[in-house]
Amino acid sequence: MITLVRTNDIVLISLIEALLREARVPLFVADAHVSAVEGSIGAFPRRVMVPEDHAAQARRLLRDAGLGAELAPSPGGS
Repeated sequence: MITLVRTNDIVLISLIEALLREARVPLFVADAHVSAVEGSIGAFPRRVMVPEDHAAQARRLLRDAGLGAELAPSPGGS
């Protein structure tokens, strides 16, 4: 799995989850528990992750939705 977005913004995470689920892109939100436990200091952002074989589709969906600035750098550097 690769990290698509890293953020503390739970509204943004909800939007991304909705977009990806609508397109049937599998996803996993990592670090949700530690982020909730640490409170609101923002030290541990949550990571929205997708399987590597769905990464290009997921990145395209988020760019098309105007969320390109939120994307983590891709492993290949593009």
